[in-house]
Amino acid sequence: MIENFLRLPRGPVQITADLLRLLGVISVVVAGVWWSPTDAGVLAFALPALFIPRFVGVRAWFDVTCNVVVLVAAWSNVFDLYTRVAWWDLVVHFTCTGVLAALAYLGLSRFGVVTPTADPGFRRATGVILGLALGLAVSALWEMVEWAGYTFISDRIFVTYDDTISDMAIGGLGALLAGFALAVLPFEPARLSEPAPSRVEV
Repeated sequence: MIENFLRLPRGPVQITADLLRLLGVISVVVAGVWWSPTDAGVLAFALPALFIPRFVGVRAWFDVTCNVVVLVAAWSNVFDLYTRVAWWDLVVHFTCTGVLAALAYLGLSRFGVVTPTADPGFRRATGVILGLALGLAVSALWEMVEWAGYTFISDRIFVTYDDTISDMAIGGLGALLAGFALAVLPFEPARLSEPAPSRVEV
């Protein structure tokens, strides 16, 4: 995973993904100077989700997708879009939960917890079921973070019972879609599908 993180970007899509990561770091500073420490904290909280795809080593298209979705989700909080636009919260929960569910599966595959999607032994049903389960777990964690932020940091964070349930429900739908995507789309670099060379005992 360290090798993935340290590799040089190849091609315009990988370069775009790295530029988006840089934008995420700059965003924290910008929010702290022109907005508020709370806004800077929200953007800083999103940084791990920008860098994990590079550690995991995903395809460039998914790397860019992750970064765009996460940055939009974070900046939507800074611009108060979740309260200004009634349906925006659901759109972000649908897309962001789906993306994070797929990323969680790929991360677990790197640690050998689940079968990599590029592995010949990968079963499509596994991607669908675990994608959904991971997405629901991400949704629950997301709502806990929102509750903690509202309770201990700022009452600007919008939290209600109906909001929590609807967010988790729509997030689950996004995760289900991500599960189907894991079953049919190439998320991992092609090299991961190549069998490892056999060892010769001496």
